Amino acid sequence: MSEHWQSRPEGGGRFAIWLIRSIALHGGRPLGRLFLYPITLYFYWRRGPEREASRRFLERVLGRPATPWQVMKHIHCFAATLLDRIFLLAHGERGFDIRVEGLDALEACLAQGRGLLLLGTHQGSFEALRAISSRRPDIPLRVVLDKQKTPAMTELLEALAPEVGANVIDASRGGASITLAAAEACAQGAMVALLADRGREHEVLRRAPFLGEPAPFPVGPWLLAHTLRVPVMLCFGLYEGGNRYRLVFEPFADQVRIPRQERADMLDELLARYARRVEHYVHAAPYNWFNFYDFWQQDVRAPERPDVVAVRERVGA
Repeated sequence: MSEHWQSRPEGGGRFAIWLIRSIALHGGRPLGRLFLYPITLYFYWRRGPEREASRRFLERVLGRPATPWQVMKHIHCFAATLLDRIFLLAHGERGFDIRVEGLDALEACLAQGRGLLLLGTHQGSFEALRAISSRRPDIPLRVVLDKQKTPAMTELLEALAPEVGANVIDASRGGASITLAAAEACAQGAMVALLADRGREHEVLRRAPFLGEPAPFPVGPWLLAHTLRVPVMLCFGLYEGGNRYRLVFEPFADQVRIPRQERADMLDELLARYARRVEHYVHAAPYNWFNFYDFWQQDVRAPERPDVVAVRERVGA
């Protein structure tokens, strides 16, 4: 359970993703959903570390021992959102009931013309965020995604929605590249979206209270926000079963500033605020939590990467 999440192999691989894609697109969503049951059983029996991480998390959030049925429900929910990713990429909102909360606040931020940083989590479906792109095609959306970690899913994205794949900011290229690409996008009034709950290997982490115990969160997204000087909003795409999703936007800060002399205290404050909102939605939809590893045991002592240090020095952070 001490193994870093990035060292775990991608679930399913190219053949499995190609197979479910073929079944889904040729047989339709109802047929594709039937295959979720054997897929859930397969991963429950074959992915021991993920199964154990699910059990421990559910016990923590539910406040009682988790049953095998609840663990399988957790895995099934994850599989359902992966299947829906295919349809959201291929057909957009068609066939889905996506309820959006906080749209007025999002519109107000975008009206400033400064760009916008959207911070999400590995909860539900971040893919539902693309519903906003279809409703506001005039506002570009750039998503930060590590292409090297999930090559099969990246290939699926580029095959089903090449225009979406072309707008991905590749997180595997390092901090300086991410910062420069995000700054350029914001200068054009775009939304830049990334997941801010999970730290990559060798990324600097700091602990914040989360579900009864301090948990490590990456500081990189907040340093990026400090560099960009644009409004920051939180985004949660919660799966509610069937074809229903709830997409929530919450204003977080008009601008994030992290003075050098107050860096540690300010980062702790930002992470604590973020963790409280993540915890709120974890309690609201516990089976939407898709960090299938021991979230509380990431290494917080990792040294800073040289590219991150270089970006900080460049912007005077």
